[in-house]
Amino acid sequence: MKQDNLITPKYKDTTFRMLFNDKKVLLSLYNALNGTDYDNPDDMIINTIGDSTFMKVKNDVSFIFNYELGIFEHQSTPCPNMPLRDLFYVAKLLKSITQKDDLYRSKLIKIPSPKFFVFYNGTEPMEDKKVYKLSEQFEKHEESPDLELIVTLINVNEGHNPELMAACETLKNYSIFVAIVRKYIKEIPMETEDTDEPIKDAIEKAIDECINRGILKDFFEKRRKEVVEMEMWDYDEELHYKTIAQEKYEDGVENAMDMLNWLLEQGREVDMKKAISDKEFMKKMFEEYSEAKKASIC
Repeated sequence: MKQDNLITPKYKDTTFRMLFNDKKVLLSLYNALNGTDYDNPDDMIINTIGDSTFMKVKNDVSFIFNYELGIFEHQSTPCPNMPLRDLFYVAKLLKSITQKDDLYRSKLIKIPSPKFFVFYNGTEPMEDKKVYKLSEQFEKHEESPDLELIVTLINVNEGHNPELMAACETLKNYSIFVAIVRKYIKEIPMETEDTDEPIKDAIEKAIDECINRGILKDFFEKRRKEVVEMEMWDYDEELHYKTIAQEKYEDGVENAMDMLNWLLEQGREVDMKKAISDKEFMKKMFEEYSEAKKASIC
């Protein structure tokens, strides 16, 4: 995808980051994750690092609340290196928090307890929750490592983690928005040479649909231009085609399973086994299955 037409800000914001850097919205997500009902967003201190020369450390949302240091990251691709990335990030944060303290003094310096979450909305299949550990990256396995950092990945794609989504309306609406964007992006012709305008149109259509359906309506009406620019910037052409290929593969697997089950129901176990090992015969069985399916509909 050509990127010379895109706006390149110093730090590319994301829709997720824009949404959850609002204290009220962030508190609702905190409550949903912890099963709490805190109601004063002013108690939260957002300390997100926007841009840094230190190891290019960036994050989506970090905050201090209830003696905890919450570090939230949004990812569209699985990344088992998140614990190491978060280690760099939390070290910088804690250095900032304790910069006025003398770490060599005899009195114990208290720090907020870090909690690490990744909100995943990629297209690769992923369970509702997954745990990454820093110790998994160690070359030498240790049963009780001296240093550990645990990151909890939460799948926020539509249809996943329904209880969490029900508890945090903004997160649920965000997942719906992402699904709608993908729906329109899938309609972009594969042979399109310049994808900038089609992608922009797809995002615009998704925003229009969300506004009409009352999904993040106020947010999109106020920050529409920013969202379009950032979503375009985050858009990955390779991921787009990968998404299409993945969906076609999944459809093919589902159709194959349906056809094999149909043969089994017909008592044609021999044909079913032959179809599994013979591509040409499987093609023939697909044609027969398709005809039978059409006849049953008629």
